[in-house]
Amino acid sequence: MNAGKSTILLQSSYNYRERGMRTLILCPDFDNRFGERKVASRIGLSADAIPFHTADNLFRLIQRENATNEIHCVLVDEAQFLSKPQVRQLGDVCDRLDIPVLTYGLRTDFQGNLFEGSQYLLAWADTLTEIKTICHCGRKATMVLRVDSTGRPIREGEQIQIGGNDRYVTVCRRHFYEGLTERSSNELPFDDLGS
Repeated sequence: MNAGKSTILLQSSYNYRERGMRTLILCPDFDNRFGERKVASRIGLSADAIPFHTADNLFRLIQRENATNEIHCVLVDEAQFLSKPQVRQLGDVCDRLDIPVLTYGLRTDFQGNLFEGSQYLLAWADTLTEIKTICHCGRKATMVLRVDSTGRPIREGEQIQIGGNDRYVTVCRRHFYEGLTERSSNELPFDDLGS
């Protein structure tokens, strides 16, 4: 979260399209924070997308789209919400249809557990690239805290709850376990040596 994943996805799509190539952008059907059938970044970029449900066969969906108009790249936003079969299907898109697939998503949830889609992307992807963001202390943020309306961490609940900066705060591992969502006045920033 807050690392610019959707911005990078939209930039990648733009790069393909600028060269006359067609991209197909997919997003989970239940994430409609920015409108139906849209992927949007917090900096104001957006593009049309095809929503998918966890039961959808993405190989067949992409194969159908490719048959009517050649696809040069598939981009998936919020890839943590993919199911295990869908991750396999996206691998088949690469291997059998020879179409590159770029996925963007979170590794873990607000409790520090892997999402199903992330687990299998980590296991089966050809290449992994970490997009970094920082905690309020200056260290690399690798975790996400879910917060209530007063900013206090929530440790229990459903794994999937759509929200933005109003519901989630990115933090380093230390502040994840301590439940700190902002720097206290007596806390010194970490240096990056050995951390």
